[in-house]
Amino acid sequence: MKLIKIIIFLLISFNTSLKANSENNVQNILNKGGKLIFIRHAYAPGGGDPDNFEISNCASQRNLNEEGIEQSKRIGNFFLKKDIMIDKILSSEWCRCKQTAKYAFKNYETKSFLNSFFSKKFADNKDKQIKELKEYIKKWNGKSNLIFVTHYVVILEILNISVLSGEIVVADKDFNILARQKTSIN
Repeated sequence: MKLIKIIIFLLISFNTSLKANSENNVQNILNKGGKLIFIRHAYAPGGGDPDNFEISNCASQRNLNEEGIEQSKRIGNFFLKKDIMIDKILSSEWCRCKQTAKYAFKNYETKSFLNSFFSKKFADNKDKQIKELKEYIKKWNGKSNLIFVTHYVVILEILNISVLSGEIVVADKDFNILARQKTSIN
């Protein structure tokens, strides 16, 4: 029994130090600048958008709830407390992405190449959007970091990984993943 308690203690200790090392690793990578930061929008209950979805009408689409708003603020605090240099913050035109960017960073601009192509209504846009996103990144030569607040499908397509709501993924300009940071919703 004593051996089991020791093993459990070691596992808990290892997990705690891993989280601290992960945050420090992300900070060290981002302090060098020139990185791409992909953030999946914060928690917005549900999946996809209603059939009557209109990009200009937030009432017609999924939006952040209180948990998502708080998660967005934690994302912003992470960057603020770590004093991470940011060149630009770009967001999808979907309201849940704009809300995430607003609560996390206040200032941002929207880019249609970050929009979701999950639904059939927008699926035909995928290739064009990914091409435009890659061209934008190729032309970008900032010394700080570039943030993209976007959707699961965009991050999956560009980086070939699944992400949770509010997850931060750091990559270089060749789309090599350098670090990941999860943010909780509560």
